[in-house]
Amino acid sequence: MTTKQPLNERAQHLLRVLIDRYIEDGKPVGSTTLAREASLDLSSATIRNIMADLEELGLVASPHTSAGRIPTVKGYRFFVDTLLSLQPLDKTEIDQLQTRFSQEGDTQGVINSVSDMLSGVTSLAGVVTLPNRNYSAWRHMEFLPMSENRVLTVVVGNDDQIQNRIFTTARPFSPAELQQASNYLNSMFSGKGFAEVRTSIVREMHEAKERMDKLTLATMEMAEQVCQSAERQDDFILAGETNLMGVNELSNIDKLRDLFDAFNTKRDILHILDECQQADGVQIFIGEESGYHPLDECSVITSPYEVDGEVAGVLGVIGPTRMAYERVIPIVDITAKLLTSTLKLRN
Repeated sequence: MTTKQPLNERAQHLLRVLIDRYIEDGKPVGSTTLAREASLDLSSATIRNIMADLEELGLVASPHTSAGRIPTVKGYRFFVDTLLSLQPLDKTEIDQLQTRFSQEGDTQGVINSVSDMLSGVTSLAGVVTLPNRNYSAWRHMEFLPMSENRVLTVVVGNDDQIQNRIFTTARPFSPAELQQASNYLNSMFSGKGFAEVRTSIVREMHEAKERMDKLTLATMEMAEQVCQSAERQDDFILAGETNLMGVNELSNIDKLRDLFDAFNTKRDILHILDECQQADGVQIFIGEESGYHPLDECSVITSPYEVDGEVAGVLGVIGPTRMAYERVIPIVDITAKLLTSTLKLRN
């Protein structure tokens, strides 16, 4: 992102010092503190004048209870886009993250561990969307007879996820018939993506439905429904949301209630995460930039991860606008890269 720079070098330096200080201790920063920490030969009066200019530009604000100033959302945005010096993770930290990924037994375990990992490293709320199943492949399907006309369908993807569905058929099928149906589908579609399989099934049913025997037709109808449900993976895994309860800016009980209601409802959070999935690389929403009121006091930092060279989901953190951006952004970025690399090795 690019931001027009309305500030001279001296004003930018003071804004950076003010935001760094506020992120560190959460208290409004006064002119005396700025004079001491900015290492500039400026009088308190000059600093107050610069602060007044920053306030006029909407980059800082004066809380009613203090003579000091705090950054606004606009101030944070300018800081992140223009003034921020990122702190890349050192090799030891990267190796520790890589080790945690390698300890998980299967793909689902890896995905489930990401939000816990991000929460633990950042002390914020970690989030990861479940991978879009359009990029997963059908490995194996099995039909198992149940009582009356019911059939249990077990489908295994190449990401080791297993989905079960129960269907009621027009007539009972014998175990031998169901085994024949399973063999037919696996020979036709094993290794193909769920979206591709569903498209093929729908096309074949449209073109050859009249020529299909009842077993084949029932087989194709059940397989189409399984693929349709397999593609619906709109969900995310959240961890560490209780970390946000200790943040001063979110200590208001009404704000916390709204935020946790949003986590539970999921729909609007998913909408934001879906927007992030369309972005190239790290995406940052600060405060009301998300367009969602419960997140007005929060920042969302995400990065997409890939499966087979295609974006399959996003991961990231949700925390207060007063967060250590210079450290959190690289953590989110490298975690997404490590997850992509891990999933590539497992598929």
